[in-house]
Amino acid sequence: MQPNRRQFLKTSALGAAAMPLALSGCGHRSAAAAETAGAPPLPAALLALEPVAPKVVPITEGERRQRLARAQELMGVHKIDALFMEGGSSLIYFTGMHWFTSERTMGMLLPRSGDPVYITPAFEKNRALEQIRFGHDVRTWQENESPYELIAHALADLRVATGTLGIEEKTPYFMASGIAAAAGRAKIVSATPVTAGCRSVKSAAELALMQVANNATLSLYKAVWEGLRTHGPGMTQHQVSAWIDAGYRRLGLPGGASINVGQYTALPHGSREPQQILEGTPVMLDDGCQVEGYTSDITRTFVLGKASDKMKKVFAIVQQAQRAARAAARPGVPMESVDAAARKVITDAGYGPGYKYFSHRLGHGIGLDGHEWYYLVQGDRRPIAANMTFSDEPGIYIVGEFGVRLEDDMHITPEGAEWFTPQSPSIEEPFAS
Repeated sequence: MQPNRRQFLKTSALGAAAMPLALSGCGHRSAAAAETAGAPPLPAALLALEPVAPKVVPITEGERRQRLARAQELMGVHKIDALFMEGGSSLIYFTGMHWFTSERTMGMLLPRSGDPVYITPAFEKNRALEQIRFGHDVRTWQENESPYELIAHALADLRVATGTLGIEEKTPYFMASGIAAAAGRAKIVSATPVTAGCRSVKSAAELALMQVANNATLSLYKAVWEGLRTHGPGMTQHQVSAWIDAGYRRLGLPGGASINVGQYTALPHGSREPQQILEGTPVMLDDGCQVEGYTSDITRTFVLGKASDKMKKVFAIVQQAQRAARAAARPGVPMESVDAAARKVITDAGYGPGYKYFSHRLGHGIGLDGHEWYYLVQGDRRPIAANMTFSDEPGIYIVGEFGVRLEDDMHITPEGAEWFTPQSPSIEEPFAS
């Protein structure tokens, strides 16, 4: 569930925009570094982790061509004449181009028919050409020129200057407003019906990459758990984080985790306060990794030693709620009904009403972004479709005491939902043997 660390890593290339956040965390990171220096050595289970690269089959150019064709098909359905997207996960999805977002406009203009047009700073042209695989129309702008005027001219050349231009939703406001001003005769709309329409339904290749990512995260969590049973009491959350970082390096993957202990497990996104693992206190691990950009997102809550009867009871309720959500998720049902199924279990067990103890939606879409379309939340009546992927993460949070959340990602089959990973068996033995 936790988006904070992953999103910061993804957006840190924004430079100046990220600087206030980076500066504000300097003292915290220094304290964390001091703590991790005293971490116990890596346990044998972590040292046994091996790179996942041999199991990875990247997305092919042929599949990306199919994605572009599908986007153009949806553009016709939604009467969008051209679509603009800047650097980011959608550009990766459709073209395979990895380009960070900055104040300099670089992106793709996709017409409803025909090849894309690329807009790039002139000094970045060669770097762009290294990655461009679809189309040959690359238009450049110098530092003293307007990229927005260049986009407007491209729309005119495509004969859609007075048509409808869809802009990808994560395009920065200054860029979208600049395009709107330069292409004043065009109607500007959101491109989300196209981008989400393509990305929310996963291909077999995407599901395979997500399976590798989920397997990797679960294997790492299990290795950390085995190490904690020996070294855990007295360790801080930063020392556990250092283990996890080292484990992902051994797997050859970018990834990380949020670790919260004791009363801080009752805060869904945790706390930055210093925390120490003790016998009988709950520990919550949350987050995941990326394989070819595709993410995993898993949460496990466990106790070293003996859990209290109340902890065991709450864990069992959350287990039941997670199973109820999976049983409710199938093609054709409203997205909100999956949230309702889990929430009913928790409310009926005395931890309601509404968001009192289960304080967030049940789940989010997942793929190239850790949180993406669509959301399993009250009020969203869109029907679920086969091959969509979601997190399934109910929780009960008793502020001042403890919280329990279980999270596994699931994909929708024609018959129903399947988790990528097995459900956690118990709070004292959180991983199946």
